[in-house]
Amino acid sequence: MSNQERLRREALIYHAKPRPGKIKVVPTKRYSTQRDLSLAYSPGVAEPCLEIAKDKKNVYKYTAKGNLVAVISNGTAVLGLGDIGPEASKPVMEGKGLLFKIFADIDVFDIEVDTKDVEKFIETVKNIAPTFGGINLEDIKAPEAFEIERRLVEELDIPVMHDDQHGTAIISSAALINALEITGKKIEDIRIAVSGAGSAAISCMNLYVTLGAKLENIAMFDADGLLHIGRTDLSPMQARFRTSKHYDSLADAMKGADVFLGLSVGNIVSQDMLRSMADSPIVFAMANPTPEISYEEAIASRKDIIMATGRSDHPNQVNNVLGFPFIFRGALDVRATKINEAMKMAAVNALAALAKEPVPEQVNIAYGETKLTFGKEYIIPKPFDPRLIGRIPPAVARAAMDSGVATEPIEDWVKYEDELLQRLGSDNKIIRLLHNRAKTNPKRIVFAEADHLDVLKAAQYVYDEGIAIPILLGNEKIIRELREELEFDGDVQIIDPKKSDQKAKRKQYAEIYWKSRKRKGVSMLDAKSRMRERNYFAAMMVNEGDADGLISGYSRSYPAVVKPMLELIGTAKGVQKIATTNLMITERGPIFLSDTSINIDPSARELAKIVQMTALTVKMFGLKPNIAMLSYSNFGSSNHEKVKKVDDAVDYLHRYHPDITVDGALQSDFALNKEMLAEKFPFSKLAGKEVNTLIFPNLDAANITYKLMKELNKADSIGPIMLGMSKPVHILQLGASVDEMINMAAVVVVDAQEKGKLQQRKEEI
Repeated sequence: MSNQERLRREALIYHAKPRPGKIKVVPTKRYSTQRDLSLAYSPGVAEPCLEIAKDKKNVYKYTAKGNLVAVISNGTAVLGLGDIGPEASKPVMEGKGLLFKIFADIDVFDIEVDTKDVEKFIETVKNIAPTFGGINLEDIKAPEAFEIERRLVEELDIPVMHDDQHGTAIISSAALINALEITGKKIEDIRIAVSGAGSAAISCMNLYVTLGAKLENIAMFDADGLLHIGRTDLSPMQARFRTSKHYDSLADAMKGADVFLGLSVGNIVSQDMLRSMADSPIVFAMANPTPEISYEEAIASRKDIIMATGRSDHPNQVNNVLGFPFIFRGALDVRATKINEAMKMAAVNALAALAKEPVPEQVNIAYGETKLTFGKEYIIPKPFDPRLIGRIPPAVARAAMDSGVATEPIEDWVKYEDELLQRLGSDNKIIRLLHNRAKTNPKRIVFAEADHLDVLKAAQYVYDEGIAIPILLGNEKIIRELREELEFDGDVQIIDPKKSDQKAKRKQYAEIYWKSRKRKGVSMLDAKSRMRERNYFAAMMVNEGDADGLISGYSRSYPAVVKPMLELIGTAKGVQKIATTNLMITERGPIFLSDTSINIDPSARELAKIVQMTALTVKMFGLKPNIAMLSYSNFGSSNHEKVKKVDDAVDYLHRYHPDITVDGALQSDFALNKEMLAEKFPFSKLAGKEVNTLIFPNLDAANITYKLMKELNKADSIGPIMLGMSKPVHILQLGASVDEMINMAAVVVVDAQEKGKLQQRKEEI
């Protein structure tokens, strides 16, 4: 099966199962008792109805209108698929709703309208507008899209934006501002060649002109050629960009041009065309998924180029998700009556400015960069940058207020920005960051139980997504049968430790193992026998550099898998006892729990070491660890020995590791409620901080808590993540899900990346 066929199948399964679609409606109020239901509906619901009838503005007070956006399309210009109809557009509209939610915590109803008639479409939207706080128009073909948006902006009193037009324009304008600064060029002097004359290209040029570009310096091409003054087949929006200059072709127009903007089709620009441009050319090739010229070809054509695409696998991605969620967030939060030019320009300037600020380590880590800095390969922020929600919405909201379209102005900006940052806590960004970082430098990972269907599914996913280079270990006959069933036909190594073709490798590994364990009761016969066992064989592969890491434990008890790892691989320097941590993805954000699997009743010094190892792991995920050491007591209120060991561990850490933000002993509610902690214990190192790491006094408490959170709150979990091993090996919980194994494989890759960097630094010293 080809990669394209596999992607098609996975996409269909993703959308169909376990339940069709990508979004759902969930209650936000209690509904468990009859009283709850009587308040939610009859008779209690009559009261807010009467209040809204008195004053329509109360609809924002008593309903979800203020955080609800409609994503509306008639399916006439869906992605690059064209006019495929409203039903066929629904997956895209649901996807847009998902992005609104995960990036800006905005709820969405997607609405597909079955009409191509402009008046009927406008009438439909106007009739349903009272339901919504904003309208996002999507995938409507030009020129109708221009008229629809113009009319709705004029005739409705809520924000309306056609993202296909303005999203790309806003993001690329920010990129252009920064690219011009780097090249030392002025926008009023530059000459621009444009491939494409649809809604996005025209909106980009309109915004570029607002920024100072001259109409006479723009040459725009559509499928029929140059937009020149002799053409009579152009829409009014296109006619603005007619030129009296003569260019035989796009290639001719690009000679001496400073900027190329592509919003057309792939592979229509050559290296020679780029070489013909002016010094330090700016090239935005944004046809998706195939740019007008590939990134590799473009940067190989000349050294002075600044290149951007719409793709995520290269620098300078012009991605609409940098704009629309945050623009609507700011507009909704001040109840703006429209999204005007001032608000769009505020988003442009905020994005451009953010790219010049120091990049958080979390973003560097996510993209596998040592340090992202403003320059030719970083002219626009990354989509995973957590600062976006704290910068773009306030800029948009201020512009709405200054331009007179805000009906509920913000007074406390510090409080507002804090509220925005809190909205980030409810999604799985950290998982996306983890996967993205693994993809930057995938490693060879042994799946030690690949003859199990779910393990093989996980291996197939990480292979297809480029997260890791899997090595499939187990019964070769079963693995091949399962691969055929899954249609997993990638070029992946399969190793069966028991087969004759591994005899030489078994002998090699056995001799090395015996030499290291011969004084601990292991005979050569024992060593040879154990090399037929998958976990011993896998561990030796990692030890001897035949693999970079491994995961195991899906089908065997935790202690049975830990034993060979400790025997063969051992602990890192300075570590006496290993430990584990679980990363829980909760509504309040990521929380690390330690030790969830290994140490039954750790001593004070062992607890302190667990804190140190966990802190390093939290930093590996790009987060600053704020660590609470838990007990049933707060700060010495009990003298029981179980509490005293926690207090002693905290004293040790404060004395010898003051750089770690840790405190305790603390009860869990105080640890997780920063206002309560600050009020009762203002002296604490954690006062006013968001705790993201919990250290438990014993295994009972940690393991029970982690599994309760998983089952009762349906919190996603990554782990147990091994702490203190000398090499990247991680052990799954018995019966782990496919998703859990995928996430753990990404952890192994990132662990291998980090250990590799550490080894390189040691060698350099």
